[in-house]
Amino acid sequence: MKRSFLQSGLAIAAMIAATAAAIPVQADDYPTRPITILVPFPPGGSSDIVMRLVASKASEALKQPIVIENRPGAAGNVAAMAIKNATPDGYLLMLGHTGTHAINATLYTDLKFDPVKDFAPITGLVTFNNILNVPVSSPAKTPAELVAHAKTKPEGLSYGSQGVGTGGHLLGVLFAKHAGVNLVHVPYRGIAPAVTDTVAGRMDLLFAGYLSSGAHVEAGRLRLLAIAGAKRHPRLPDLPTMAEAGYPEVQMEQWFGLFAPAKTPTAIVQKLNVEFVKALRSDEVRDKVLPQVFSVLPTTPDELGAIVARDISRLGQVVKDSGAKAPD
Repeated sequence: MKRSFLQSGLAIAAMIAATAAAIPVQADDYPTRPITILVPFPPGGSSDIVMRLVASKASEALKQPIVIENRPGAAGNVAAMAIKNATPDGYLLMLGHTGTHAINATLYTDLKFDPVKDFAPITGLVTFNNILNVPVSSPAKTPAELVAHAKTKPEGLSYGSQGVGTGGHLLGVLFAKHAGVNLVHVPYRGIAPAVTDTVAGRMDLLFAGYLSSGAHVEAGRLRLLAIAGAKRHPRLPDLPTMAEAGYPEVQMEQWFGLFAPAKTPTAIVQKLNVEFVKALRSDEVRDKVLPQVFSVLPTTPDELGAIVARDISRLGQVVKDSGAKAPD
């Protein structure tokens, strides 16, 4: 009996030791295989470009490939649900943004995920403001001239966006409301095709980040009228804000951030935070991001969580005031 008891005790001790040893190994050895980051928009948009840039730099430090997988759909909700249901082991992450983790909480009445409880924030990535763009064929050279032009079109002017409930959509709603004009929203599956149609003159205007439209601006195919931010950006010092143009209500700071599934081990979250923050602060990333009218947003996990909580409230009110509705 003593021998049996001793053997049993030794077995239990071995199990405890093995379990205790496994916990730090999981964090210390991570990652041991490629990491996948879901981007909730098609390739070519500003979110996709930024994520690939920062991930490429972070993968060097983590010594594992970081695979970017574009998974658009339902204003980012498809990717968000995939993260909610993923194993919380740090190998499937998501580029979240103002839409998925703030706007959608109000826009969708039957959201299947909780943007706070179902995710582990890692770090903010970048912050930006959309810019009002028109094709060069447009007669408007200022927001006031665009409004005057819109008032000659009873059927309204058309504007494209990244999708229903995105910043580009809501800014158009706010612009129409406060300018007293009719704007017809045309949602796209990402910003790249919306920019293409605006360049071709099939859309009368759109609000887009400079990273998505800047090449067309520089080539003389699009014209910038004003930035929808609280202040001018040093990259475009001569471009007025929408407030300076007479429409102070038409502004919205937006951000991208990196998220893991809820219950991802804290040590893994912290390791990812350290390496992605280093990447964001590197000269290589800064030199490529800042000229595109972005600002880097390195944060702690808790700071990103606070931004999410703040914007669920702040932008939730914008959604309510705009009257925007999610598609059926």
